[in-house]
Amino acid sequence: MADNAGGTLARRLGTADAVTIGLGSMIGAGVFAAFTPAAQAAGAGLLVGLVIAAFVAYCNATSSAQLAAAYPSSGGTYLYGRKQLGEWTGFLAGWGFVIGKTASSAAMALTFAAYLAPAGWERPLAIAAVLGLAAVNYRGVTRTARLARIIVTAVLLVLLLLVAACFAGAASPAGPGFGGMFDGGLLAGGWYGILQSAGLLFFAFAGYARIATMGEEVIRPERTIPRAITASLGIAVLVYAAVAAGLLAVLGPAGVAGSATPLSAAVASGPWTWLLPLVSVAAGLAALGALLALIAGIGRTTLAMARDAELPVWLAAVHPRFKVPHRAEVVLAVVVCVVIAVADLRGAIGFSSFGVLLYYLVANLAAFTQKGGQRRYPKTLQVLGALACVLLVATLPPSSLLAGVAVFAAGILYRLVRLRLVAARS
Repeated sequence: MADNAGGTLARRLGTADAVTIGLGSMIGAGVFAAFTPAAQAAGAGLLVGLVIAAFVAYCNATSSAQLAAAYPSSGGTYLYGRKQLGEWTGFLAGWGFVIGKTASSAAMALTFAAYLAPAGWERPLAIAAVLGLAAVNYRGVTRTARLARIIVTAVLLVLLLLVAACFAGAASPAGPGFGGMFDGGLLAGGWYGILQSAGLLFFAFAGYARIATMGEEVIRPERTIPRAITASLGIAVLVYAAVAAGLLAVLGPAGVAGSATPLSAAVASGPWTWLLPLVSVAAGLAALGALLALIAGIGRTTLAMARDAELPVWLAAVHPRFKVPHRAEVVLAVVVCVVIAVADLRGAIGFSSFGVLLYYLVANLAAFTQKGGQRRYPKTLQVLGALACVLLVATLPPSSLLAGVAVFAAGILYRLVRLRLVAARS
């Protein structure tokens, strides 16, 4: 491999490219699966939960946008935390992101394969997907953006058809009608249930910060990244709201809560049953798009941490031709493939939710400390975003909290050992 450890990435992404990568991160398989547990927690109140989740996401997104404009380099919240709050804070944010999202990448690859692979071929197809997307990323960020554009466009078109099918089913004379859309009322699940649904929906589309991790590859980042983050978040929220309304209209809260595949159930109950095969195809493509953005984002955060020697410095190499963190991406692909081959991920990624919330908590705190010309948004948004992150942590299952604490304890131990070794050599 070419050694270009001191190189920088190339600025090749415009606003449309950055928005596409953000949408690919947010409109993943979660849009096909998150509404069932959200309805179980809150019934029709999942619509209130969606509003809360969107507001929390907006607070966090404005923090990420403000920071990205001031620090247009790779690394996202790892970099922002390090610059504004200190090395330990930045390390913990980066550690949680890299470890948690590596597990999420393996889970997303298996989700893609679960929808599209023949029985017994799920793991081989998942590994093939990771290797294929890593190869696309290796060849340059413009190829990543081009593939993301194809996937996102296809998923959005299918979702538009599926939402139309839901409303056609609700409006059909033989359909259930719109009367049961709010059965039990918006507050039937209570505020705790609504907050649980908000947490589930927040995690489903909280991928807007992926754009910030690629700040070194965006053209005019001080203008492009804030625009791309807010635009992609706005589009994603509209998509989730349309899907939620369509599902409730045709199935009602109890029907959504009782179906593991609510979009399939909604389409099957209406007159457009010919769309059923597209549900699995769209879900698989959405998972693939999220995986593509994950691999790109983790590679850039790994690059930033390696540049500061928080991870092995040889991972900081930048390919002289393709201008990508090629060693980081190759190692990531290998690790994800190993995890897919040997691990049962059903309960192994609970710490990812914990890590996401800590990641955004650090982003809000870092943005709060910015002064003068760096400020773009009122501090109130950062305070509300930070408080919301803490509140959503309280709704996580105990197993997720324990897993998160264990992962971060391992990270603290790793850094303490590394610092001691560095001190011993000097």
